[in-house]
Amino acid sequence: MKRKKEFTHIDQSGNPQMVDVSGKRVTKRSARAQAIVDVGDDIVGRLQHNEIITKKGPVFQTAIIAGVMGAKKTADLIPFCHPLGLEDCQIKIHVKKDKIIIDSLTTVTGKTGVEMEALTAVTIAALTVYDMCKALSHNIIIEEIKLMAKTGGKKDFKRN
Repeated sequence: MKRKKEFTHIDQSGNPQMVDVSGKRVTKRSARAQAIVDVGDDIVGRLQHNEIITKKGPVFQTAIIAGVMGAKKTADLIPFCHPLGLEDCQIKIHVKKDKIIIDSLTTVTGKTGVEMEALTAVTIAALTVYDMCKALSHNIIIEEIKLMAKTGGKKDFKRN
């Protein structure tokens, strides 16, 4: 008989709860996430040396810094996330046609995964791109935020 999946953050009474990770073993865990921001031809046309410069400064460099800061603050933003001492958070940004692709890789050695940190990193970076470019155009769409892969823990995941 197939076991019914249950939400891990809900107790038997239906109340929210933090997941107890005290019994889990420590392993190296990593997660990759991606965000896609459609900024349109106008903004991409302002690229100089793989960077968009606005009155607020260099967009990609600022987004990378903001994304790393966001990843480090994930437990402060999402109620049941365990606070993690991230060992690494890398953010890469590149342009493909009129879209900005933001990729993150987060790693930690611990009892719980870093998926939320990777997702937070690309989300905050995407929001920073929006904020820094909105004076040029409000026709910016944050299209996708998705987990690409995770390793460590119970099972690995890789998006096709």
